[in-house]
Amino acid sequence: MTADQPLAIALVHHPVRDRNGALITAAVTNLDLHDLARSAKTFGVERFYVVTPVAEQQRLVTRLLDHWVVGHGASYNPDRAAALELAAVVDSLDQALADWRQLTSEDALPLLTGAQRCDGISFSMGRQMLKQRPILLTLGTGSGLAEELFENEWPVLEPIAGVAGYNHLPVRAAAAIMLDRIKGTGKEL
Repeated sequence: MTADQPLAIALVHHPVRDRNGALITAAVTNLDLHDLARSAKTFGVERFYVVTPVAEQQRLVTRLLDHWVVGHGASYNPDRAAALELAAVVDSLDQALADWRQLTSEDALPLLTGAQRCDGISFSMGRQMLKQRPILLTLGTGSGLAEELFENEWPVLEPIAGVAGYNHLPVRAAAAIMLDRIKGTGKEL
């Protein structure tokens, strides 16, 4: 069996949509950072990009990371430190891709996500793609990634199916499910 290539995740705060479809920059939330970093560490993700062009939000992320990775939080909760040391704040998805390319020495393939998309590839195909080249699993905040990102013709993962047509998971829950489906052991209960 072929080994997996490196996997990173990007939590995009811009460009994303609001509930009315308008292009916005969403605010970074502390809870998303902690939970996504922990999921990333659990599933062997090698880098977690927090994508925001807002300088004040970048300073907030840096301050939080400093506390948990090198400050008092690191000794208080070493498991949290191990997860959050995967995080890097960047201005744009292009910057995340450039950094990931530098770390992997290969062009990474962005794998987009969207709860309302109907053109997505299966999680099984996502697992196969990860065996071929480094992947950047790209998640949107707000009401999802902006349409302009889908115009790049990057592959899109199928949405996570809920019941009765309701599909509005928090990004951190959706990410954990996706990572399990792409990188998990496949064990059933």
